Amino acid sequence: MIMTQTGVFRRKPIDLIESEDGGGLRRTLGLWQLTAIGIGGIIGAGIFSLAGAVANETAGPAVLISFLIAGIASAAAAFSYAEFAGLIPRAGSAYTYGYAVLGELVGWFIGWDLLLEYTAIVSVVAIGISGYFNSLLSFMHVQLPAWMSGAPGTEPAGVAPGSYKVNLFAVLLCLLIAFVLNQGMRSAARFETFLVYLKIALVLLVVAVGAFHIKAGNWSNFFPFGISGAFTGAATVFFAVFGYDAMSTAAEESTESRKHMPKAILYSLGISMVLYVLACLVLTGMVNYRDIDKESAFSSAFASVGLNALGAVIAVGAILGILTVLFTFLLGATRVGYSMSRDGLLPKWFSGTHPTRRVPTRMTWVLGGAAAVIAGLLPIGAAAELTNIGILLAFVVVCVAVIVLRYRRPDLPRGFRCPAVPVVPAIGVVFSLWLITFLHPETWLRFAIWFAIGLVVYFGYSRRHSRLASPPDENVTG
Repeated sequence: MIMTQTGVFRRKPIDLIESEDGGGLRRTLGLWQLTAIGIGGIIGAGIFSLAGAVANETAGPAVLISFLIAGIASAAAAFSYAEFAGLIPRAGSAYTYGYAVLGELVGWFIGWDLLLEYTAIVSVVAIGISGYFNSLLSFMHVQLPAWMSGAPGTEPAGVAPGSYKVNLFAVLLCLLIAFVLNQGMRSAARFETFLVYLKIALVLLVVAVGAFHIKAGNWSNFFPFGISGAFTGAATVFFAVFGYDAMSTAAEESTESRKHMPKAILYSLGISMVLYVLACLVLTGMVNYRDIDKESAFSSAFASVGLNALGAVIAVGAILGILTVLFTFLLGATRVGYSMSRDGLLPKWFSGTHPTRRVPTRMTWVLGGAAAVIAGLLPIGAAAELTNIGILLAFVVVCVAVIVLRYRRPDLPRGFRCPAVPVVPAIGVVFSLWLITFLHPETWLRFAIWFAIGLVVYFGYSRRHSRLASPPDENVTG
């Protein structure tokens, strides 16, 4: 039965979503380009930015277990994302899925949340790359002026407090990726695919060479921080084992969305997890967890065994390779914002696309600029704490939505079916909620503030301007 519903839980019908005008986005992405974007979002931040820090401070050699725990939770959610990607091949990912199944307020909540999460991830990774950049300069005996070397409050020993003003390199990286995305999806995807191939080659080089320098004794105390340290580490590295969700926001730019999107999601996660496990084994085997450099773990590890030249190569490769993470998540943020604007939940100005390149230029520059500000002025830890809780909640929403829609509309044609429903999606829900409990109280506080701001925006603007605010009966389901 179809009936009008005007409350905050009005749902956007799937049939209406599929019949919408694509808004000018151009379909240019094939299966392996999509997979490359997914791998580009997954591999990078975890290996080159967080693996060392988590091993040193939280989990020790059990950082490997942290990645596996996070990977299991992510895999359960990946199956749910794959089903929706084959069913609703539209921009917006979890925002669009939540809007269609659980209602407008839930969709708004997830969309608003992902705008912050994805943008913050871009900032975190840009800060991580800047650490490798500084490491590379030190190999070359080059010293940058203190004022452009880092965010305020991150001065190392020997540098006077207050000397650092901005992480200039991280700022420029965020703006560079925004520029690349604005050149059109075909050109941007070629750039991304090339860097992903380079990154995979770099990880394989790290594993192949590092295997000869492993000292088994470094693994003897595998859980120096206890089992709880491994779980806390899993909550920290969780955003390093997704990326496919941000890739799924590009569904309207895929040549065969229903067929390619589910495969690309599963391929990208599977390939990435294998490389993560191998890289963590090598890192914690080469260097005692207490001595791992938190900012440039792998280049420093190779330098510590006398392979300074290889350490420099890894630093260069890490800088280039991690750019793919910036690309994938800024792409995700802009497509979520674009979809929300197209639905009327954000001002229509944001959904404007370039007349020839057919990309959401305005949204790209706005979010790229926001990422640049965060990256330039916050330490990596503070920026990272803005990320994980929202992604975990998005996973909860998508997994719940798969279960609800499977029972509500079993007749819908699905390009991919999540196995063992409701068991697999329920695993994704339980793992995600469990990992949320390991996050720091400061993370909850920042999230609550952002959520409160979102409620003000929704009830002050979005609810009245939504395309479903005064819809015909056939456009809103009960």
